[in-house]
Amino acid sequence: QVQLVESGGGLVQAGGSLRLSCAASGGTLGHYAIIGWFRRAPGKEREAVACIDRTDRSTLYADSVRGRFTISVDNHENTVYLQMNSLKPEDTAVYYCAADTLEGYGCILEFEYGSWGQGTQVTVSS
Repeated sequence: QVQLVESGGGLVQAGGSLRLSCAASGGTLGHYAIIGWFRRAPGKEREAVACIDRTDRSTLYADSVRGRFTISVDNHENTVYLQMNSLKPEDTAVYYCAADTLEGYGCILEFEYGSWGQGTQVTVSS
């Protein structure tokens, strides 16, 4: 069974950058049609951040991160990345990688995902 393992979280000052990684262990990312990043901030519901639909190579971003975050997939390294620039304190959250073999209704929809990682904490100080 393929496991998704996130890494790269940490503490960063506002305005800084981080790159999150999500490695597929025990399998290949090519197995998945959609791959996404989600986050849950303290006291809030989990929300979509960015996703990629591999059937048409399209990407989607939450309005709050568009222009600052970039999702990408490295098939050779079997890893999906989330490059986060110009970080803000409101970006503080646990970030989760998710994937599914079916395209469904859209990669930005949380309920479409069947495989999830454990999450990695991102803390942005002001």
